[in-house]
Formats: sequence, structure tokens, C-alpha cells
Amino acid sequence: MITGANTGVGFETAKLLAEHGATVILACRNADKAAAAADRITASAPDSTVRTLQLDLASLASVRGAAEQLRADHPRLDLLINNAGGVRPRHAVTEDGFESTFATNHLGPFAFTGLVLDRLLTVPGSRVVTVSSIGHRRGTVDFEDLHFTRGYRYTHAYFQSKLANLMFTYELHRRLASAGVPTVAVAAHPGNARTEFGREMPLPVRVMMRPQLRMLTWWLMQSPQVAALAAVRAAVDPGVRGGEYYGPPGRAQFTGHPARVQSSARSHDTAAQRRLWQESERLTGVTYTVGEPAPVTPS
Repeated sequence: MITGANTGVGFETAKLLAEHGATVILACRNADKAAAAADRITASAPDSTVRTLQLDLASLASVRGAAEQLRADHPRLDLLINNAGGVRPRHAVTEDGFESTFATNHLGPFAFTGLVLDRLLTVPGSRVVTVSSIGHRRGTVDFEDLHFTRGYRYTHAYFQSKLANLMFTYELHRRLASAGVPTVAVAAHPGNARTEFGREMPLPVRVMMRPQLRMLTWWLMQSPQVAALAAVRAAVDPGVRGGEYYGPPGRAQFTGHPARVQSSARSHDTAAQRRLWQESERLTGVTYTVGEPAPVTPS
């Protein structure tokens, strides 16, 4: 299952997996766009099996409803890719009272993963892959104001949520490992992908995303087809281990085929990871039941 799979990197991830024989579920906010994306995939891979699931990660009611539907339809899940993400150029609050970017990029995936995790726990080789961003390096998690009530900058909101994705992955990895289950948690990032992601962003960002400029920005931006390879490698490479992070290599990590990469020192702060986990359980009402985190040495 891939969230946000109707366009961009998520679509290319789903398409590649379907073309190689996976039964793929496209979990998307817009049901019509999900159906259209499924048709596009089956047109290019006629023997593939592609299904859809309506899921709005900014709504806990939708998250719970989608989880119930998935559990009713599928007794097992081999792979969950938390790909969907976004950023709001202006401050917005969800129906649950959360800042929209943090809700969509972290709280929604945290809650959904927890609600369907038992469908992965008995499957050998199963994985939870969460897509972060190179922007996490500029992120901090402000536990005193997670929802930016004191002032909003969309870049700070996005970077915080992408740092949270990695902290979630590393804490989930420790919990899964301590429970001795076959499921592992892995993270990935696509580099700088030329997609519709920046469609609500200021004009300079939208201009950089335009396919017409690819001859000028090839060193800075890459196609969604190449960008999707990081999540796919994290999902299927037999050499991948829990708690690892994959993305384009190199100092800037903007473009290129995926390799194992390093994340920021902040992302490895184990005390902050646990605090974020506890706060996420409190905010979403979703409590994980898979073991306890393994003992760690504070960073």
C-alpha cells in the first residue's frame, strides 16, 4: 500500500511495484484521482492488480475509516509506504485542531501505521517505509508549539514534519526489533523531484518545478521516475535493514540513484524520538501495542 499514490513520486512508486507483480493499493484523498491513477497503471501493466482506498491523512476520522476498510479487505500486508505529504503556504488547522502540514505528514501516517500494523507483524520480510526529505536537516521539533500557534513559516512547518518522519522511523524500528517481529521500519527520501508537490508554493518554486526547464535544472531536480527509486529500494532490496535511510547520494543529495545515506544528528536524538512518540499517541489517540522500545543511550 502506498499513500498519496495518484501523482508524482507516489504514483511512480506504485507503478513500478505493480509492473513487477505486486498487488498495489493506492491510498489517496481524492477517490476519482485514485481511480484514474489505477487505470493508468493497469493500462501500462495489464496483468497488474491495482486497488484504491480513500484516505485523507489530515483527518483522524478518515484515517480510522480507511484503516478499518483495509483491515476488513486484507488479512495481511507486506508493505506500507508512507509517501503522501504536503505543505500549506499559509497556516491552516485541521478538523482535529492540528496544524495541517504536521497532521498530513506526521500525525496521519503515525496513526494509520499504528492502526494497521498488526497486518504486517506476522509477514516475513514486511516493511514500513516512510518518506522523509533532505529538508529534515533544517528541521527542529518545537514541542512547546508543534502547531505553530505563535507564528507560521511554511518552510519551518515542512522541515519539522520531515524530521518527525525520521524520528518516527527510528523509534518504530527499535520497538519492532525489541518485539522480535519480522517487520522492519525504513526511511527514504526522493531528493529534489520535479512533481506537482510545489503547485501551491510561491512562484519561484513553481517555476523550478516546470518540466520545460529540465534542461536547465537537471543538476538540481530529477524526474519522479528516478526519485521514486529510493522508496522502492527501501521497500524491496533484500540487503536493507531496519532503521536505515535511503536516498540520492552525494553531499547535497539532490539527484541520483539511491544509496544508503545519513540523516541529521537531530533525527537520532533518542530522547526526542520518544517524546515525539508519546505526544503523537496522545494527540491521535492511537497507542502502539508492539513491544516496548529497546534500551538506548541518550544522544
